[in-house]
Amino acid sequence: MRLLLRSHAGHLMVLDFGAAVVITLAYGSLAGAEPVDGLPVFGGPAWLGWLVAAGVGMPLAVRRRRPLPVLAVVLLSSVAATLLDITRDPFVATALACYPVALLEPARRSAVAMVVTLAASAAAVLLGEAVVTPAGSWTEAGATAASVCLAVGLGWVVGRWVRERRALAAEQGRVLADQALADERLRISRELHDIVSHSLSTIVVKASIANHVAAARPEEAHDTLRVIEQTGREALAEMRRALGVLRDDAGAAAESASLAPAPGLADLPQLVRRAEQAGVRARLRVRAPGYLPAGMELAVYRIVQEALTNVVKHSGAGTRCQVSVGTGTAGEILIDVLDHGPPSWAPAPDRTGLTGGHGLLGMRERVLMYGGSLTAEPRAGGGFVVSARLPHPRQGAPA
Repeated sequence: MRLLLRSHAGHLMVLDFGAAVVITLAYGSLAGAEPVDGLPVFGGPAWLGWLVAAGVGMPLAVRRRRPLPVLAVVLLSSVAATLLDITRDPFVATALACYPVALLEPARRSAVAMVVTLAASAAAVLLGEAVVTPAGSWTEAGATAASVCLAVGLGWVVGRWVRERRALAAEQGRVLADQALADERLRISRELHDIVSHSLSTIVVKASIANHVAAARPEEAHDTLRVIEQTGREALAEMRRALGVLRDDAGAAAESASLAPAPGLADLPQLVRRAEQAGVRARLRVRAPGYLPAGMELAVYRIVQEALTNVVKHSGAGTRCQVSVGTGTAGEILIDVLDHGPPSWAPAPDRTGLTGGHGLLGMRERVLMYGGSLTAEPRAGGGFVVSARLPHPRQGAPA
């Protein structure tokens, strides 16, 4: 981006230099012109004519770097050219010098410079054409002064218009950047919620089991602690990957690159095994829906993960659960997670607050992001069901 900006600035400076040379040569040739149109002509030495011509044209080469000094020099030189009967144009160089002043200088300073420029230009034209070397009536001189003010004012107005357009574009860029930052924070918070809630739910359930069987069945408690350790390590690895985008140093980038890729359909069996380790009797059926973008595979994985987390939290050990991922008749991606509720020997869980939890909210956000639909509700015979439908990318989903 910086290289592009530098290249663009270099092209503009080349154009400014070309305009400066052309205007200088044009004014220099006018200084030595013969009287062919009946108007007064410059009768002084050639060196003075070329000096005024250089003052009118050459400062334009650096007009974007020193707007006000350039305008001052060009304006004074144009006034001198008018009084010496060199100029035949409506202060084109002055109009070109007004453009960067309106574009780059503060609004009040730019407005003051514009008023001074218009007054000096009009006064020079009126004084030169009606007093110093009269070539017509005051009416004709006034018309010429009006055309000069129009040309000079047009240069300033164009500069202000470009300035406002750039300010509007910059503001829109800031709004888009803020929105992108908010979206990224939401995505990271959702990822962290999915990782932490699933892993901690498994750890809490297994720790509870280990606490109850530690004295009577130490071997089972040992196996449970091993599951807790493994789950914690996997959660830490996923959190490092999720938080890696917040670190912009080279070491962090290399570290993030060495981590495993984002989970997808191939990682669903491992996800189901974690639920089984927490005591849920889970069964997985996956009918490959063909190629899916990595983002959609991650969405499917997170939806199943959150649904299984709710099963572990709200139905507990001993419940039966079916996880199904496949394709419908229209090619959409079908995700169904159904549990039969806690076993008869366990107390019934309280699901009254489930629909307002962050887990279902995160699932809904992922589904809506791909233009799909989500249903999450208790089953008539007990238990809970989560059903998500995602349009396949080939059907025009905004994947």
